[in-house]
Amino acid sequence: MKAFYCMNSVLRARPLALSLALAAAFASGPTLAQKATGDIFGHTQANSSVSIRSVDTGLSREVQSDAKGRYVFNQLPTGRYVVSAEGSEREVTVRIGTGAEVDFAAKGSAELATIEVTGNAINPIDVSSVESATVFSAAQLAALPVGRDVTSVALLAPGTVRGDSSIGRSGSSLASFGGASVAENGYYINGFDVTNIRNFTSFASLPFEAIGEQQVKTGGYGAEFGRSLGGVINIVSKRGSNEFHAGVASYWAPESLREHAPNVSSIESPNNYYRYTYSDTRSDQSFNVYGSGPIIKDRLFFFAIAEGRDVKTEDFDENTSNLVTDSQPHGLVKLDWNITDSHILEFTGISNRDYEKNRNFSNDLDGTVPIHIEDPYSTRHNRETPGYVEKYGGEVYIGRYTGYLTDNLTLSAQYGELTALNAVRSPRNLPGADCPAVYDSRRSAGVTDYLGCWDENQFTIQDPTAPDERDRRRATRIDLDWQIGSHTVRGGYDAEKFDSTNVGLTNSGGVYYRYFRTGPNGSTVNGVALPGNTEYVRKRDYATKSGAYAVENTAFYLEDSWQIADRFLVYAGARAERFDNRNATGVSFAKSDYLYAPRLGFSWDTSGDATTKVFGNAGRYYIPIASNTNIRVSAAELFIHTFYRFDGVDPRTGAPVTLGQQIGTPSVVGDGTTPVPDTVTAGNLKPMYQDEAILGLQHAFDSGWTAGVRGVWRKVRNGMDDYCYHGAFYAWAVDNGYTDFDASTVPQCVILNPGKDAEFALDLNNDGTLTRVTIPARYFDIAEYQRQYRAFEIFWERPWDGKWSLQGSYTWARSRGNAEGYVNSSIGQGDAGITQDFDFPSFGDGAYGDLPNDRRHTLKLFGTYELAPQWRVAGNLLIQSGRPINCLGFPPPEARDFEGPDGSSGSGEYTSPSSFYCVSGVETMPDGTTRTIHTLYNRGSFGRTPWIKSIDFSVAWVPKVGNGDLTLKVDIFNVLNSQKVLQYNETGDIARGDPHHNPDFLLPDTYQAARSFRFTARYDFSL
Repeated sequence: MKAFYCMNSVLRARPLALSLALAAAFASGPTLAQKATGDIFGHTQANSSVSIRSVDTGLSREVQSDAKGRYVFNQLPTGRYVVSAEGSEREVTVRIGTGAEVDFAAKGSAELATIEVTGNAINPIDVSSVESATVFSAAQLAALPVGRDVTSVALLAPGTVRGDSSIGRSGSSLASFGGASVAENGYYINGFDVTNIRNFTSFASLPFEAIGEQQVKTGGYGAEFGRSLGGVINIVSKRGSNEFHAGVASYWAPESLREHAPNVSSIESPNNYYRYTYSDTRSDQSFNVYGSGPIIKDRLFFFAIAEGRDVKTEDFDENTSNLVTDSQPHGLVKLDWNITDSHILEFTGISNRDYEKNRNFSNDLDGTVPIHIEDPYSTRHNRETPGYVEKYGGEVYIGRYTGYLTDNLTLSAQYGELTALNAVRSPRNLPGADCPAVYDSRRSAGVTDYLGCWDENQFTIQDPTAPDERDRRRATRIDLDWQIGSHTVRGGYDAEKFDSTNVGLTNSGGVYYRYFRTGPNGSTVNGVALPGNTEYVRKRDYATKSGAYAVENTAFYLEDSWQIADRFLVYAGARAERFDNRNATGVSFAKSDYLYAPRLGFSWDTSGDATTKVFGNAGRYYIPIASNTNIRVSAAELFIHTFYRFDGVDPRTGAPVTLGQQIGTPSVVGDGTTPVPDTVTAGNLKPMYQDEAILGLQHAFDSGWTAGVRGVWRKVRNGMDDYCYHGAFYAWAVDNGYTDFDASTVPQCVILNPGKDAEFALDLNNDGTLTRVTIPARYFDIAEYQRQYRAFEIFWERPWDGKWSLQGSYTWARSRGNAEGYVNSSIGQGDAGITQDFDFPSFGDGAYGDLPNDRRHTLKLFGTYELAPQWRVAGNLLIQSGRPINCLGFPPPEARDFEGPDGSSGSGEYTSPSSFYCVSGVETMPDGTTRTIHTLYNRGSFGRTPWIKSIDFSVAWVPKVGNGDLTLKVDIFNVLNSQKVLQYNETGDIARGDPHHNPDFLLPDTYQAARSFRFTARYDFSL
């Protein structure tokens, strides 16, 4: 991380002699264009020369101070610099996205006492900034017991909490920033946006060993940043210098030393487990080789790394087991060419492909039909069934030019490309693809017994003729910095085109059957009353069409950091964003004009020596529409539910021998045609945006400690989601005299801004002619999108002085509203921007309350201590309060949207528990019949998950060996093996046709990661 303390020469008569080996601090970084650079600024004699020289690469520049003695060097590559003026030299470290102040004269032209300091200088608090950010250095990441992934690092910063493992690839959880969902963050490598906006739940990675610095922006960032509501993870890779360095490193987390989460028995089915995880295994091993140095001294440099990582996991269940080997041959090359001291070219190339080899096994030992599980819940792999390989990731290429055109004018330009495969399976379809998918729930509504000859690992099959599913980003940006007296004016333009290809799907065998049986008292199925113990089947026809979908986002920004007085800086900026989402035919289905996002802030250096800073900012932030919305909403999709009685079950396929009488009318979710854009997306749709305000204070003490406080307020002003109730359109048409209007001509779900009027094209007279109309918000009967976050943060640091360091934060926070954000982690729904939250009006009943990422109290503490020469220990403590617990169930029959205008397509058709109504009992009526009681339980009514307490610890031996440094280290995660519940089963109801209480409600879903060990051996040397 970054240290922002008083530098060796700027404190009035206060010497400071601390080393910077592991210095790190909570900071407020400057608003720097291109994001991968830093600044040096300060005061000297008026109209005098100031020069800098890179200690690592020899890059040098010289500028003239202005009439007030102010000077600035913009957009510098990160690293160590020597600053020279007035015959004196100061050494300073430039960190990513921050400004380093070096004063040779006091502000206001008074002279400073010059104090000689040996060793690397600690930077003062960055008074040039108005934003909230934290910087972690590679040295600190190597010393601390922290996971080797960017999310684990981000979670060290104040204001971040870990999201649910249900969102993201392979259960790997993401970070929530400032109350936002985990799908609202931005990720950057060397200034290039690597966020995968298919769902905003993944990003391009680089070898962890290649990280030079990681900046975590938690709020208040400048106008050059956009397209995120949560936070920004901003990484610069390591780079070469004039010295040759090389190294090897190995990391091993063995299964034999890993503890396990307990199994959870089912209450509904006492002979079964609700969660069977104790026998699951995981081991992780990686090996790195890296080197760096000059190709041409002072001009051309390289850094290169190759990483091989293998993660092996085993999962065991009642019927099946699998063995997954994830091979990750990753690599990075970074080239830096100082053409002259005024012109720099950079190139970054990254390969991050992952290959997941899935071997599947069945506990049906003989493999005959009908199946019989001879060895349920086995802890060994039995009969092997067909497997497959899934491929992820791809390549990233980044080119960047920086030109210092004059002392006061800097230009930078960047172009980058990213490609990423999206779970590309080989072979695309497994044997059994011609057999229908069949489950049997007749013995219990919550049970899904496998039937037939299909492969249970292949519920859907893919279009065999479509190209591989992948995402591609091509992005360009240009930034200009202009120093005009006391103003630092920055402006720029960035544009990106993001393409997502989608492979069409259908159910195995082209159809999905699920068998049910009514309860003893009978139940209503699809609007039809059936007697007790009646068997019936639901037939689902589902198919999507392959296609390619584009998103084009462009933005301009302009900002001014005005040093209005020697101690007071005012920041003002604005960002203009435009978003364009297109369907598979290239037609825009959601397009915005330029939307303006203002940013304001101030920084007050109260003492004039950068020891105390009061700062604040306010701004508006927009987020684009995910390309997954293009795919889900604008694609041709066939989705029809039909219920039947039946006669007999085919012993081989499990399909009904004969479909009997149809029960009710089919529920058509999609009819297989590509929707007209104006019919599926509100013509006046506005992307989601959020307003934010931050006020803080930071102080550096004489003892070397720094501390600060910060208040944060965030509020979503305009949300976006899908809406599926046709009754709103029908009611509006009737009220306006359109008696021939057929609500079934409206697409099953549409995109709108909840609580706002919406423009749609409707077939008002049922004659095929579309007319654009505006439907007032009251007809949709849903509340405005609400999410508000308030937080108070206290943060502190005692930087490394060669003996010990300590750093931490306490955050009180509250996140309330009626929607979590782009995703819904309560049900594991990762469809960014099209969650179930606003599908029907009744889903909003009781929805306002504390949201899933609401963690009221969080304490973080981490640091390093040198026990003796060559021996070092480190620790990482987390204490955090729990998250709210909900009850999710089916809306009651009396719900206002239970049926649509034609008696179907209402919330009563929803196949999963999605409202805050839950079955609370059964009432016996005077005539002896019974009635199910549905009770509305407001969000968070069932308390909270337990407090989390986790201690991570490491011990390292770091001797000098030859001309290099050896590190042998052991990390222990969750030393006390605390296994508190992270999430409970929030499904309160089962069996939509005959809803009743779920006996497994509130059983544990996930636990804290159990105790594990990681061993490190690395050797770094100079050549």
